[in-house]
Amino acid sequence: MLTTVRLTLRPFMLADAPFVVELLNDPGWLRFIGDRKVRTVGDAEAYIESRLIAQQKRVGYSLWRVALKDTDEPVGMCGLVRREGLDDTDIGFAFLARHVGKGYALESARAVMVEADVTHRIDRVVAICDPDNISSIRLLEKLGFTFKKTVRLPNDDMELKLFARERPAAN
Repeated sequence: MLTTVRLTLRPFMLADAPFVVELLNDPGWLRFIGDRKVRTVGDAEAYIESRLIAQQKRVGYSLWRVALKDTDEPVGMCGLVRREGLDDTDIGFAFLARHVGKGYALESARAVMVEADVTHRIDRVVAICDPDNISSIRLLEKLGFTFKKTVRLPNDDMELKLFARERPAAN
């Protein structure tokens, strides 16, 4: 588990399925990430099991549930992903519309990048982003990512911007 001043981040559990249904059907998710066809709690449990928990077991990290520290209200997800079609680990994040603009994405992404650098010692982290998702592009730039090229993931016709950040050298 990771904690920041206002947030807690932890791996997803099956009990988080109602929140996953809400997040994956949020207008921002649908517009910038895509429809994952997760409509029911059962769909969400399958998504959590096959994508999030499976990756956590396989590589030791995944997208994590982000919640307010004081109330444990889930607000989004943020974490590291091993994605087909990318040579490097990438950072991903998504937040419910009502929690956007409060700095939660930047706060959680900074904690995830420390985890990538210190715990996992990942030399290069990338990020993919819809070219129209200006707020995510700005967040990536604040984290030290720079634009490298455009890419298409397997079985997807959308052209995405790929950003990268190298792990800072140890002092």
